[in-house]
Amino acid sequence: MSVLDLFKLDGQVAVVTGGGKGIGRGIALALAEAGADVAVAARSRADVDTVAEEISRRGRRTAAYVVDVTVTAELDQLAESVVAQFGKLNIWINNAGGLPDATPRYLTRTPEDRWDAQINLNLKAVWAGATAAARQMKDGGAIINTSSRAAFGGHVKNGPYAAAKAAVNSLTQTLALELAPRIRVNAIGPGPVRTQNFDESIRLDEEKAEAFRKSLNIPLSRYGTPEDIGAAAVFLASPAAGWITGQCLYVAGGT
Repeated sequence: MSVLDLFKLDGQVAVVTGGGKGIGRGIALALAEAGADVAVAARSRADVDTVAEEISRRGRRTAAYVVDVTVTAELDQLAESVVAQFGKLNIWINNAGGLPDATPRYLTRTPEDRWDAQINLNLKAVWAGATAAARQMKDGGAIINTSSRAAFGGHVKNGPYAAAKAAVNSLTQTLALELAPRIRVNAIGPGPVRTQNFDESIRLDEEKAEAFRKSLNIPLSRYGTPEDIGAAAVFLASPAAGWITGQCLYVAGGT
């Protein structure tokens, strides 16, 4: 077998939550280009239909699901529906996340309902998605959680999000132990990627984008792209990462 064959996902069935735009779209398309059939889940019907059409044009089977990942029962139903439609489930990407109202906050100034919203979206949904997927997967499955470079250290003005993502890393490590050797569980920690949510959260427009990038002191001197994260997801989902579990791969330009 060629080393490049280890990166192929032919015959695999994948689910990507938060797959309707931004990083999730990049992951979904990358998995499809690597050979997987991909079910796309998000809250917007228009978004998931658009990405599903893009996957179909790449010659892969696909399905679009409208799902609120903060509702555990909907994630359970998603996993069951994918197995019923595709016959199996091999790869599950817990990608849905971000700032629910596009507003970063100080920990000490966060209302309880906004704290709960952050935790429900960025942590509870990851736990619920992983457990739903694990119930449906056979041996050899792969679960990948989207963490963040923000999981490192303290983050003034974005404390709730950073805390949730740090918890995702811990959750990933524990799930990897609980589910081994049947299922591998890893995470991807993106750095600054200019998605719609990213721009809205820091009130960034094209005029300010370059100055803000320079202020971040990114060693590789650019923002990340959804394709950067998609490539990492293909690696962690593929046989090439067959001896890797419980890890977070930071794709953050050196930050």
